[in-house]
Amino acid sequence: MEPGLHNVPTFTRYIGVDYSGAETPTSSLRGLRVYSATPNSAPVEVSPPPSPRRYWTRRGLAEWLATELVKDERALVGIDHGFSFPLAYFTKYGLAHDWPAFLDDFQRHWPTDHDVYVDFVRTGLLGNAAARVGDPNWFRLTELRTGTASSVFNFNARQRNVAKSTHSGIPWLRYIRNNTQGKVHFWPFDGWDPPAGKSVVVEVYPRLWSKNYPRADRTPDQHDAYSVAATLCQADQDGTLAKWLSPKLTPEEKETASIEGWILGVS
Repeated sequence: MEPGLHNVPTFTRYIGVDYSGAETPTSSLRGLRVYSATPNSAPVEVSPPPSPRRYWTRRGLAEWLATELVKDERALVGIDHGFSFPLAYFTKYGLAHDWPAFLDDFQRHWPTDHDVYVDFVRTGLLGNAAARVGDPNWFRLTELRTGTASSVFNFNARQRNVAKSTHSGIPWLRYIRNNTQGKVHFWPFDGWDPPAGKSVVVEVYPRLWSKNYPRADRTPDQHDAYSVAATLCQADQDGTLAKWLSPKLTPEEKETASIEGWILGVS
């Protein structure tokens, strides 16, 4: 991304996803919302493909994204759950500092892409979650920098349970990665500078941006997805996105973030 191209939009589409770890991957979830914007149009809600289910399912969303992201247009997608875990997790289980390998290892132990509740996997009905348990006192560097983000292992959070969203969503990142023919760049794991021609998927934290827009008649979940799409679009057009994709981190912090992931827009 060249710093001089601040006023030339890099992407043609901006997708904001407000995620949900409720119920099963095939459940119709009112809290799972998707908004899409373009450089010339404000965000509009994207409804799921016609089916008996009224709302998006996690499986349906992953399949839709995998289909959309192999198209010729270049999309920037923001999803609001953790994409990886703190370094302490990798150390405890002797895991290589390799994100694709982490995705595979996690899905084997936490197969939450099967038709099952996250809580059922957590209690041992399926998989082997007991062999890959995190500590709610562990935080990623990017979470600490926000000052408000919860740990991806805090299953006891009363509102916006990011632990459930993260544990239910990571296998679907793996699905998207495995079904997009190498056309999608997962930032920052695939590199801090997304190459031209690829769509990009980033982790977002809607709380950073949602207060910048009037809520109107949107539900909180709708508003979060709207805010993500709107902010990604605006940031690409005014040059902010280029700065966000290159956060000011020390070499050691950048190495950590390359494994733990980074929330777009956190300095």
